[in-house]
Amino acid sequence: MRIGLIKERKVPADNRVALTPAQCKSIMQANKDIQIMVEESSGRCYSDDEYRSMGIEVTDDVRGCDVLLGIKEVPVEHLIQGKTYMFFSHTKKMQPYNQKLMHALIEKNIRMIDYECLTHADEQRILGFGLFAGIVGAHNGLLTYGKKFGLYDMPAAHTLDSYHDMINFYRGKKLPPVKIVVTGSGRVAAGIVEVMTNLDIESVEPEDYLQLEYDYPVYTHLKGNALYARRDTGRYYRNDFHTEPEIYKCLFERYIPQTDILINGIYWDEHIARLFEKEDVGREDWRISVIADVTCDINGSVPINVGATSISDPVYGIDRNTLQKTKPYINSKKVVDVMAVDNLPNELPKDASHYFGAHFEKYVLKQLLANDSDIIRRATICENGKLTSEYEYMSEYAYS
Repeated sequence: MRIGLIKERKVPADNRVALTPAQCKSIMQANKDIQIMVEESSGRCYSDDEYRSMGIEVTDDVRGCDVLLGIKEVPVEHLIQGKTYMFFSHTKKMQPYNQKLMHALIEKNIRMIDYECLTHADEQRILGFGLFAGIVGAHNGLLTYGKKFGLYDMPAAHTLDSYHDMINFYRGKKLPPVKIVVTGSGRVAAGIVEVMTNLDIESVEPEDYLQLEYDYPVYTHLKGNALYARRDTGRYYRNDFHTEPEIYKCLFERYIPQTDILINGIYWDEHIARLFEKEDVGREDWRISVIADVTCDINGSVPINVGATSISDPVYGIDRNTLQKTKPYINSKKVVDVMAVDNLPNELPKDASHYFGAHFEKYVLKQLLANDSDIIRRATICENGKLTSEYEYMSEYAYS
């Protein structure tokens, strides 16, 4: 099998890779029937020369490859007829902005294996960059709070060479007594909690968090049963929530007067109650000064997320009285600062790429080589010019 790492062409540019140079070399040494080629690119976190130094062929033509690995969506004009592609297509929710891409995948007879759809039998996702989205998102949220009130300084994540450098910085950092809510239960939340641990921010139970003040920094981690309850019984049942989320209310309201920083890592869709509503920002007991919306759903679980931000300009303010966008980092509780970067792992691209590639090599590669794999089948959105059976619900989106 010939595997090609393709150049990222979506704008804005993404600097992550599916496999690092060392991982490419390791895979080829362990699998003599695999050849990996790398399409020339000046925008990767690893240079072409770093791949060449590992004995990997760098080329301007990957049409001879059987499987093409990318990260972000491939522009329609660069899709190669009849190939197998793996990247994040962002089509499974029938996203309007990628309908043209979906049409092209069908018309060009492409086998589309979507990273997002690679799951174990229990539906747990195999690949993703969520851990590093959580790590960088938490870092950015804490950086924003320190900068807003002039309390402490932290370097931007993208100015550091590695996550190791970030941890070394944390070892000498002492934060003031701040109260933080972390939401979510997946890899994003795991990354957020990892930063809390490395910065010696103490974990406290939700009920203690609601009743006590502390003379050291603390966080409480709100997962499903602490964050949602049925409207009729006040109880939480995981399977029930995932089946009928609209019958659940959100319990975040009582944390509003107790929280300085919200670091949001929950999954959200339009059927799930928001953490709060826009008008809540004007409450007299509103205490939250900084929101790091790591999952970054515009007008989603955080309704004052009015648009994604960039790595170079990561934060905007929301005036609590007018709900209008304003300048951030104003030393005033009349403005809530919102960090809404939607490509957070790009701030630590080498670490994020290594993490992603390790999981690809461990859980996906052998499945890709197999003649029949349930994991690959479940993730194949289309092939042979039509949707696969698992994705026929997308028919109108794909064919119209």
